[in-house]
Amino acid sequence: MAQHNELGKWGEDVAVKFLRSKGFDIIERDWRSGHRDIDIIALEGDIIHFVEVKTRSSIELSSPVYTIPFAKRRNLMIAINHYVKSKYLDNNFQFDIITVIGQINSTPKIEYMDDIRLY
Repeated sequence: MAQHNELGKWGEDVAVKFLRSKGFDIIERDWRSGHRDIDIIALEGDIIHFVEVKTRSSIELSSPVYTIPFAKRRNLMIAINHYVKSKYLDNNFQFDIITVIGQINSTPKIEYMDDIRLY
């Protein structure tokens, strides 16, 4: 596995552990709809959270949250819509971002931003 893929997997594992520590139940990881994906789908109370995880080894010029281009946001909206319709959900849902900054086996810096607008 390429080093950036290992870092991304580590970041998602960190994000799952973080969400569980906050009382979330993890429903899905790496859910796919064609070539579109949702990193984490979690449940907190009656709210479904669709979570994008951005992992970086260090803060470069900007926070990883600013690295989600329009095409990715559009694909996330399409994937979320497909997931909700395919599961016949009537729950409230929202889109969240977790940024994980650090190295594998280090203590990461975690930033959780909830209820982000994709458009």
